[in-house]
Amino acid sequence: MGHMTTYTGSCHCGGIAIRFDSGKQPGEMRVGRCGCSFCRRHGARTMGDPVGSIEFRCKPGSLSRYRFGLGITDYLLCATCGAYVGAVMDDEDGPIGIVNVNSLDIRDKFDPAPALHQYDGEDEARRRSRRRKFWMKATVIA
Repeated sequence: MGHMTTYTGSCHCGGIAIRFDSGKQPGEMRVGRCGCSFCRRHGARTMGDPVGSIEFRCKPGSLSRYRFGLGITDYLLCATCGAYVGAVMDDEDGPIGIVNVNSLDIRDKFDPAPALHQYDGEDEARRRSRRRKFWMKATVIA
């Protein structure tokens, strides 16, 4: 693994600070769009780096966790400004997650309209298996 770069970001009001560490440059990162109604409503573009990590540091009272569908994932929103910043799922070796690249300071370096992926019909085992390939170690400090 090469040199890690820290990419920063936040929700709109700054209540949730984001630290994304990756050995990849923005052009090498695979950004996707999930076709579920939640992600489409938020215009989310999400990404993970399996050898990287993501940290969401939340000011008191600023974190709202939302669950739907299979109920295995916390979608992280700012309770003040409403921005969707990422998602975290408990896994065997600890939480893994993704970041909504729209919340990163380098958001404009990513594809504005990445491919739309449909995951409807996945059971929990398939969903966890897929996410382990693309998601990264995640920490939520709230």
